Amino acid sequence: MVRLVCFSYAGAGTTVYHGWADLLPPGVEVVLVRLPGRESRIREPPFTSMTAIVQALAPLLARHVEGPLAFFGHSMGALVAFETARELRRNHGRQPAHLLVSGRHAPHLQHADPPIHALPQEQFIREMVQRYNGFPRAILAEPELLQLYLPSLRGDFAVLESYTHVREAPLDCPISTLGGVEDARARPEELEAWRQHTAAAFSRQMFPGGHFYLNEKGGAREALLRGLSEQLIPFLVP
Repeated sequence: MVRLVCFSYAGAGTTVYHGWADLLPPGVEVVLVRLPGRESRIREPPFTSMTAIVQALAPLLARHVEGPLAFFGHSMGALVAFETARELRRNHGRQPAHLLVSGRHAPHLQHADPPIHALPQEQFIREMVQRYNGFPRAILAEPELLQLYLPSLRGDFAVLESYTHVREAPLDCPISTLGGVEDARARPEELEAWRQHTAAAFSRQMFPGGHFYLNEKGGAREALLRGLSEQLIPFLVP
């Protein structure tokens, strides 16, 4: 058995990955990471720094999740997965067996976007929607839902905008990068740059769609899950 630990993108909860367990091979257990400020943890204050996130997650994974781990993260979740893997190595003597990162440029690369997490609400929403085409319009149309959603989203942007990459030795686990061919925020060369963060195998795979290609039911989503299955099958062979 291998446990696939899934990290969501900014503002999102675990519902992003609902249904995945039914579409992955038997023997793959999907473990969903639910951060404070969303879903059943909606009343908890969200994290606002990467250090706080990984120092909370790594001990839980080290203590309570046995057997081989694979990490999958999309966008912000890719960065959280990467830094959690490094925290596990630094302080818990453990690394994931495979790191799969999606829709996120390599951590040592910086986009020159001005910070937005502290902007007034209307300006914050406008800037966010412009950057990430595919933001759920249903949330924007429901004021009460939007007010529930905004604190975690602002917190996640604070995490991203305060993040500073610190150089360490490459991870020992393979890294696979995945992205949408129309995603201007994770271009092929920016995904390729993840190569320097592993001392093991590296691969890159592109799918139809933009930044939120993994939410597009049909070709892209199914192709992604087939690709993940192929990456995880080696851990299921006795």
